[in-house]
Amino acid sequence: LDQSPTVLEQFAYTDTWAEGTTSYLKMIIPRLYLMKELLKPEGSILVHLDWHVGHYVKIALDEIFGRDHFINEIVWHYYNKMQGNVKHFPKNHDVIYWYRNGETFTFNKIKEERVEKQRQLKRVWSKEKQKLVNARDDDGNLIYIEAEDRGVDDVWYMSMLQPADKTENLGYKTQKPETVVETVIAAASNEGDLVADFFVGSGTTASVAERLGRRWLASDLGKPACMMTRKRLIDQDARPFLYQHIGDYQVEQMRSTLGSRFRIGDLAEIVLGLYGALPLPAEENPNKNMGRLQGSKTLVLADSPNKMTGLATLRRAIEIRDNLMGGWDKVIILGWNFSPTIGHDIEALGQGDSLEVLVIPPDLLDRLKKKGKKLKPDEVRFSSLQYLKLGNVKRKVTGDKETLTVALDNYVLLSPEALNLDEKNREKLEKVVNADPLALIEYWSVDPDYDGEVFRSVWQDYRGNNENDPHRVTRKAQITGLPKKEGKRRVCVRVVDVFGFEAEATIEVA
Repeated sequence: LDQSPTVLEQFAYTDTWAEGTTSYLKMIIPRLYLMKELLKPEGSILVHLDWHVGHYVKIALDEIFGRDHFINEIVWHYYNKMQGNVKHFPKNHDVIYWYRNGETFTFNKIKEERVEKQRQLKRVWSKEKQKLVNARDDDGNLIYIEAEDRGVDDVWYMSMLQPADKTENLGYKTQKPETVVETVIAAASNEGDLVADFFVGSGTTASVAERLGRRWLASDLGKPACMMTRKRLIDQDARPFLYQHIGDYQVEQMRSTLGSRFRIGDLAEIVLGLYGALPLPAEENPNKNMGRLQGSKTLVLADSPNKMTGLATLRRAIEIRDNLMGGWDKVIILGWNFSPTIGHDIEALGQGDSLEVLVIPPDLLDRLKKKGKKLKPDEVRFSSLQYLKLGNVKRKVTGDKETLTVALDNYVLLSPEALNLDEKNREKLEKVVNADPLALIEYWSVDPDYDGEVFRSVWQDYRGNNENDPHRVTRKAQITGLPKKEGKRRVCVRVVDVFGFEAEATIEVA
């Protein structure tokens, strides 16, 4: 499987908002209203756009923040963008619109070095005139200075990232240079302020904010973006930060497609139909989320995208299987999102073939949006779960300290059949899975004292961090210097694969 760049990354980094100007504006305008509510009175917002939609969004920003709260239109000119022969001037700049939320805002003047020193008039503040004036000596003569720097104005000449720049370029499609983001953060915030980026992409804002001593909040709809941001922050030895999954993405996406008519049950009904299940009678199935396979005593339950499919769902499904309409031989659960321990929970319940859990294809909503009712059941593949198995986990006590060794044994990947890959690339993926399932692990981390609620990573590794093999993670973790602990240690390992799917394994070690 070619991994530089991988076909997986090309699939994962597809632009979510690539359906035209109207679709983009419907997405961005409600979010801008929410961002305004999140801003403190003296806060400000900087919105970076290119020529496709910048002029449309400027009108929306005037409406949302007020035309009188407009501060600057900043032009970022990237002089190193290469273009072939065209019948117009090159499109070599983006714009950044800057608005304040209230009457006051932060502005720190940014200086840049001049290519050559320049003789210019010295300017000083006049309390009497309440403005800058030319400085004069005691005899009234103008004072000149040799200026080695200048204040940055609203046109920034900063180069784009180039593929050859291995120090900063992470290969993310929309990645911005740190110099651009650093100028924005340094000018519009002070040390200790909170900087938020809700379309964080490759993590540049979070990375730069961390380096400049700002607190930060970063989010993104795409799992690859969140994975890359986490990896980038770990690599720069950032302070401890919290990584969370929030939001009902499937519900939001369906609501944007079907509008106010959308109900959760509608989506469950569609999923059951695509799986090939016939709906149960309405009096037994008020939420439209249960069906049956024709010609068998198999019940099918489509779980809600509002929650994680976990142990509670499994127990409820077993109860329904055993009691609804006289009982069933088997129940199949179709889920969107899963608790990291789902594999272990299924194993612990010991239901054998009478309980099965399958994954609803991650790209199903995109395909429904494009094909609608034309999407047929034989075009949709539901697949088994991913599952993590640990190898040897050992403790070694030396004085008042411990060394913990944790080895990975196997990773059963979410079936390639459920991924939006063509046959050629699916075959390549299957070869990788068969030869070495652990090769598809993107990131893994260890909490040596897991409390069952908050995962605290003490050790982590990711692809690209291993000099001997940049396409694989280290298979064994050795954590030294842990405080000696009496009794058992509850060790938890979390894994993220190259597709963004997660798995977890927990073990108690004597």
